[in-house]
Amino acid sequence: MRAGQRPVPSASLFRHFGLSARLLLLTILFVMVAEILIYVPSVVNFRSTWLSDRLAAAQIAAMVLDAAAEESLPEELEMRLLSGVGAKAIAIRGGGKRSLLAAGDMPATVSKTVDLRDTSWGTLASDTFEALFDTRSEPIRVIGAGMGVDFVEMILDPRPLRLAMLDFSRNILLVSLLISAITASLLYVVLQWVIVRPVRRLTGNIAQFSSNPEDASRVIRPSARADEIGLAEQALAQMETTLADELRQKRRLAELGLAVSKINHELRNMLTTAHLLTDRLDRVDDEAVQRVAPRLVATLDRAIAFCEATLAYGRASERLPHRQMIALEPIVADLANLTDLAPERGIEFVLNVPEGLLIDADEDQLSRVLVNLVRNAVQALSQAGASDAVPRITVRAERQGRTVIIRVGDNGPGIPERLRADLFTPFQVSNRKGGTGLGLTIVAEIVRLHGGAIALEQRESGTCFRIDIPDRQGEAANE
Repeated sequence: MRAGQRPVPSASLFRHFGLSARLLLLTILFVMVAEILIYVPSVVNFRSTWLSDRLAAAQIAAMVLDAAAEESLPEELEMRLLSGVGAKAIAIRGGGKRSLLAAGDMPATVSKTVDLRDTSWGTLASDTFEALFDTRSEPIRVIGAGMGVDFVEMILDPRPLRLAMLDFSRNILLVSLLISAITASLLYVVLQWVIVRPVRRLTGNIAQFSSNPEDASRVIRPSARADEIGLAEQALAQMETTLADELRQKRRLAELGLAVSKINHELRNMLTTAHLLTDRLDRVDDEAVQRVAPRLVATLDRAIAFCEATLAYGRASERLPHRQMIALEPIVADLANLTDLAPERGIEFVLNVPEGLLIDADEDQLSRVLVNLVRNAVQALSQAGASDAVPRITVRAERQGRTVIIRVGDNGPGIPERLRADLFTPFQVSNRKGGTGLGLTIVAEIVRLHGGAIALEQRESGTCFRIDIPDRQGEAANE
């Protein structure tokens, strides 16, 4: 708002009115507008009728003059005729002759001439309001026709007409106010019951629910209404129910996450101690110990890495990738030994990555992504039922322009349809026994940090994840 400007009081006041008050004011306003639209033609018709009645009375007076023929009427009778008509003079032409009935001298001038024989409605309307607000006392001339005469002309005092119009306007105003009050009251009561009261119930429930959204008893109970208010109640009830469930679940997950973080912290310390103890096994000459020790160390390394990954995800502290152009084929080749996690299945590992293909990525993070996906494939194949097909994991990669596309697939049972919607949601999806549902979440986060995308490709059988890793702006790559 500029300096010196003030807010509009009426707009500010109207803004502070409640919905009921606004409805009442608008109802009264609209009814008054309707009454004004009715009043204009009514007052125009009243004036025309009033003048037409005076012309009819003048024609009757003319008939009296014709009946008297050539005899002169008494002056007293002429005055009574003029008084009954309300005119100062009457002139009639018909049957080839002209008659004049006047009281005293004719006025020298008239303020206005009104011809009712051929006048448009617009002219009548403008003349009506001019007469309503004109306080002058100069006489007016009114011309009409009918009842066998060519025309009837009268000289009238405008004041009786103005007074009659003011009385008529006052009556119209009183009737309008009464109709407005009755209509507004009835409409106010109906709207209050049908709209305002349910809306207040909705807003009151929202305020009550927001104070404790986990309390299921605060969820609104929809009424039996089938209109928009009823639909709003149903939508609000569904939203509150979903929100309450989500908040309760997130609270439980938060509590679980805190407990898991504490457990992981202690477990990592214990595993680290166990890892140090296994170093002493290198000095034992027993052949069985020497054969088992490397596997034990690798298992402890994976357990420690899992604890650290869980703690890192709980802190949401995945570091930004240190990207550089690296060869993809050696990283994928190192994944072949993951099939030893299920040696009894005889899983075949197929590498289809062009030699010399470079990818703009963080080597450690990209390795974590691929290890997670291949390990999941190995576990899925190891838990699959017997099949004639040889279990196979295939890793393919290609470059399309400035993007490297990696596909990690298997010919296992695939991911059930019910799990696909929450595939990358933490702690939601695990397609194997004992899984945490955290691996794919970490994978998706790392891919997004690289500016890429990961998705599950639709296939008739098996599972295939597609990863798109684009080069950084201005980064060169060997094709």
